[in-house]
This record gives sequence, C-alpha cells and structure tokens, in this order.
Amino acid sequence: MTAPARVDPSLGARVVARTPLFYARGADPALDRPAHVRAGSALGRLGGRLAVVQDDASFLAILDGARVVDLPLPSHDGVRQFDDRRGNKKEKLDLEACIAIEGALVAFGSGSSDRRERIVVVDAPASVTLVEAPELYARMRAARDFSGAELNVEGAAIAGDDVVFFQRGNGAAGGSIAPVDATARVSLVALMDHLRGRGACPDLRDVTAWDLGAIEGTRLTFTDGVAARAPWIAFLACAEDCPDATRDGPVRGVAIGRLDDRARVAARAPVLDERGAPLLDKAEGLAFDDDPRRAWLVVDKDDPDVPSDLLELRLEEGWLA
Repeated sequence: MTAPARVDPSLGARVVARTPLFYARGADPALDRPAHVRAGSALGRLGGRLAVVQDDASFLAILDGARVVDLPLPSHDGVRQFDDRRGNKKEKLDLEACIAIEGALVAFGSGSSDRRERIVVVDAPASVTLVEAPELYARMRAARDFSGAELNVEGAAIAGDDVVFFQRGNGAAGGSIAPVDATARVSLVALMDHLRGRGACPDLRDVTAWDLGAIEGTRLTFTDGVAARAPWIAFLACAEDCPDATRDGPVRGVAIGRLDDRARVAARAPVLDERGAPLLDKAEGLAFDDDPRRAWLVVDKDDPDVPSDLLELRLEEGWLA
C-alpha cells in the first residue's frame, strides 16, 4: 500500500539567494575540467564544507567560503565530462546521492544502468576510492516494491543505525510494472563494511512506496533525501515531465518535505523562487545549515555549458517543530 504525502504549508521554503558555481582554478583541459560545475545532483559535507556531487562530470565541487575547489575523481583515459555531444553519456558515473560519515563522503551511482552501479568513497582530505557495487544494486533492482519499472536511486540519508535510500519513480512503465517512488533501509555499518571490502552486502528492508502528489498534472518524484531531526527525514522532489529515468524534461515545480518511513507519514510544501513564484529549476541536492531556518539547494541546469546554481533557502516555521 502506498503512503501519501499531505500538503503542509508550514514546511515551505523560498529562495533568497542564488550563486552560479565556477571553479576557482577555471578550466583545465589536462584534467578535462570545465570552468564551472556542470550538473549538481546531490549535496553533502566533506571536512565540514558543502560538497556538490555531479552526475555527468567526475569532480566533486567543494565550497570553501566563496571559492569552489575541484576534487577530480578517478577517470578512464583522462575523460571526466560526459554528454550527448561527446557521445559518451552512457559511460558516466551518474552519481545522484550521498551521505557523510566519519569525515568521509560516500556518493552513490543511480543504478539506472550497469555502468551506474559504482560508488565513490572520499576520505578527507582527498583520498578517493571507486567501488564497483553490482551486488548492492542487484538487490535494489530485484526488490520490485523498491525499484519499480526502472531503478533510479536519487537520495540517501543516515537515519539512526541505517541508511535510507530514495528511489525516484520517473522511469517508464515496463509492461505491468509501474514506476514507483520508494524508500528502503540498509544497515549503515554493514554497508560501509561491504564498500570497504570487509563484509557481505546488506539486505534491503522496510521498503515503503510513496505518493508525493503532482503539480500541473506532473507527478512529484524524489530527487534527494537528507537526515533531519528524528524521526523525520527530509526530502526534495521535482515534478519533471520526462519520458524515462535517463532523459530530461521540463520542471513544473519543486517540493520540499519530510517523512517518517517507519510510521509511513509524510508532508510536503512548495519551494518558491526569489519572486515568490513556484521554483522551476531542477533542484537535485538538499543540505541543511546550522541555522535552523536556512537550507541549501543545488540545481541541475541540464545544459553542460551553463553553471549549476547554489540556492539559499529560507525555511518556514514548520521546520523548527
């Protein structure tokens, strides 16, 4: 049975500042680094600083005050940018979710193809390991109540002793199998042991399917999840009119909310832009600030020539409860 997300205006948010993300060191052809952050797909923390994960460029972008520092990820033949223009989009890591634990940042591939079943573990300050994780993704894909028609992991959040993964239900239907937005838990300790080669792959449990509602007839689907005040887990969702999990489309609106996967309850509210109109950027990464009324979003522009934006949000009073 699918759990619904009710509308709660007290959980709303509004953009109060917008910053395009350009690397402090500019472009570098030797590293295949563009001048800007191409595609913000998740936000996390590394060494206490915000870090932007990208789905089509093999760099982390680390925010050091007003500077954006690049951290190159492992590459094949020095290639770190992937798009249709180059004809290599299928080769990208497609990192779409991350968690921070014990000073490390762990970024997860979406699993939307077998090339996207890889996980990057960054141990501060700059030790980077690329982990092949086919068994973990095979378990996610086999759990049809979690993966639905097309596996597309878009968020991950630490909740107590577990990691909660967020499946985005923007895939195309496959015969009688429909796309689904869902959450599932795995043991945090077992997962990290597995990624470091010290243990078996953990099982998925506590799978919950969610109905997040719609905006202008387009379904809201998860684009990120992040730890919040227990028992709540915060989430980000976009109403993107796309044909499947690998192709983009126009965004009709963005929602922010929170859920308790064990109690199967959730609430959401719209994110408004600087003018007070519905935000139409594809917001894919969410992080909270030490200030309980402030949060950060990172936007994917779906255009390799345009820098991603970091958005500062002012949160409504409901987030203090």
